[in-house]
Amino acid sequence: MKVTVIGAGNVGATCANVLAQREIANQVVLLDIKEGTAEGKALDIWQTAPILNYDSRSVGVTNKYEDTADSEVVVITSGLPRKPGMSRDDLISINAGIVKSVTENVIKYSPNAIIIVVSNPLDVMTYAAYLTAKVDSKKVFGMAGILDTARYRAFLAEELNVSPKDIQALLMGGHGDTMVPLPRYTTVAGIPVTELITKEKLDPIIERTKNGGGELVKLMGTSAWYAPGAAAAQMVEAIVKDQRRVFPVCSLLNGEYGLDNIYLGVPVILGKNGIERIIEVDLNDEEKKLLNESAVAVKGVMKVLDDMNII
Repeated sequence: MKVTVIGAGNVGATCANVLAQREIANQVVLLDIKEGTAEGKALDIWQTAPILNYDSRSVGVTNKYEDTADSEVVVITSGLPRKPGMSRDDLISINAGIVKSVTENVIKYSPNAIIIVVSNPLDVMTYAAYLTAKVDSKKVFGMAGILDTARYRAFLAEELNVSPKDIQALLMGGHGDTMVPLPRYTTVAGIPVTELITKEKLDPIIERTKNGGGELVKLMGTSAWYAPGAAAAQMVEAIVKDQRRVFPVCSLLNGEYGLDNIYLGVPVILGKNGIERIIEVDLNDEEKKLLNESAVAVKGVMKVLDDMNII
């Protein structure tokens, strides 16, 4: 069993580390374009095996996609962060080109692989991978909702002074400030969160969740990596072990929630075939309005990519 992580930056290396430590695959391949980076990080990860007592072998390669052949799952983290003076369109153009090239190589050597996209801007990069891969959309999807929901649950656990293990939450929409946390579908050990916290305290938590990535960039001067890497690894585990976990995932919608041809975060069942089923929960008028507003924002970014004719 082989899983590949493309991009040995902070997120990719963290994902590979979690995959190895949890023995989710026999072999974890880490690939990067920078000579020695993936090799060094994979070797460092492998040397923790005797200390942490696991068997999964991590291997690093520089641009040798043939070494990723027959991977069951491939996680794509490649791409550049947005730099000062760089427009949104510049970022889309650069990263779409990177994701296109990576996806072509992934499909060449692992035509049956399930692809998880982590590259940003997440929703449109997942769309770019789907257009390039030309496979069933149930096998190409993005990691965003698990990370966003984890932040939401962590903030709630702090406020309520309870274990985050007992908090279940649902969050939908685009990855960013148009995401749609759903308090009605948030519970603490089965208790609706609205019975444990006032609206005055819950609303700031929702806003903090929406700006969760920006908060970390402001603190560290760079994007987060521990939680995003672990979130991607959790998705891989659900697929490899056919756990049929219910997760919010950036998925292609074709009629679900009244939306067509758009990659958007929705709850799905994740198993050995990738997205086994998209779950349509009942939304009230306000929730529908917020989801549609998020969809409009995401569609706008997808149109930017379409107009570039990169793919």
